[in-house]
Amino acid sequence: MSSLAPTSLDRLFEPVQLGELRLANRIVMAPMTRSRADAFDAPGDLHAAYYGQRADAGLIVAEGTYPSPDGKGYCRTPGIVTPQQVDAWRRVTAQVRQQGAASTVLQLMHVGRVASRHNQAADAETVAPSAIAARGSLFSDTHGMVPMEVPRALETTEIAGVIEGYRQAALNARAAGFDGVELHCSSGYLPMQFLLACSNQRQDGYGGSLAKRIRFVVETLEALSGAIGAGRVGLRLIPGNPYNDMQDDDPAATYGALLDAVDPLGLAYVQVSRSPQPGLDAFALVRRHFRGPLILNDGFDGQGAAQAIAAGLGEAVSFARHFIANPDLVERLREQRALAGFDRSTLYTPGARGYTDYPALGDIARTQECRP
Repeated sequence: MSSLAPTSLDRLFEPVQLGELRLANRIVMAPMTRSRADAFDAPGDLHAAYYGQRADAGLIVAEGTYPSPDGKGYCRTPGIVTPQQVDAWRRVTAQVRQQGAASTVLQLMHVGRVASRHNQAADAETVAPSAIAARGSLFSDTHGMVPMEVPRALETTEIAGVIEGYRQAALNARAAGFDGVELHCSSGYLPMQFLLACSNQRQDGYGGSLAKRIRFVVETLEALSGAIGAGRVGLRLIPGNPYNDMQDDDPAATYGALLDAVDPLGLAYVQVSRSPQPGLDAFALVRRHFRGPLILNDGFDGQGAAQAIAAGLGEAVSFARHFIANPDLVERLREQRALAGFDRSTLYTPGARGYTDYPALGDIARTQECRP
């Protein structure tokens, strides 16, 4: 954002409306996998503390959560399927409401082929648009690093059931106290697997031409919107993202067509990250094809975020890494205080260390006052 003129950070602290979501400020906590779910894939007291500590954000997008058992890929990631999981998430959203004014959205993340049987329930399986394995490996608590599975290609008749799983997950999220849901359509997960020809070699109504490859995402967003209202549904995109063995030869065409198709739905927002592909301006691409609010993401500091909002590039900015070690990020940005760094070694480890033990400014001051 260095090409934009310096601006006051005040824009970050203005309220904004994203569909049906009312934000007290334009600072969004981005969804981050932290691998702290319990043996039942439910959040616990640590999650309530973690999100409660960050409740000054205008919007919290809670971590990627599987909408159906087949959608789980990583160890210790939560679901929103069973009554136990719904009840556990309800305790988290209650804690956020008690601690601050943040709106909360749950990111729905079906990983598709990015999975291992060692992390899934015994009756779950790895499914995808086509039986093409993603090159790479992931971590299992029981077997260490393991290769990703060769998925079973979904039958055409099964796809409606996968979409129904998303729809029910949205209803479950609302029952758990969330204000909305976000469809994770990036990072090589199931919706993106349908979008791209490298992972979708189907010859039915969900594969082949670009118009057919976007169909799964469009129908899923329609189902989510029908369940809880389009103004409570967000979409997560990173055009040109190669993560998890993805290749898109023309992301401008792919995402332009997708956004043209979903724009009439009236979604709450699109959350878009900078594209890793040189020469592709993902923010401008989405703005050309989507008339609703944008949440910008990836690598922003306070000044850059305020500049982007002032320039009209987006309505809000999401922060991921900065929220890890700065539970009071909103206060630190308002006071223009230095931001703490985080410990990478504890990103995905169980327990409170590196999760809920990062101090806020007030904690630091009290500690200093108590020193002899």
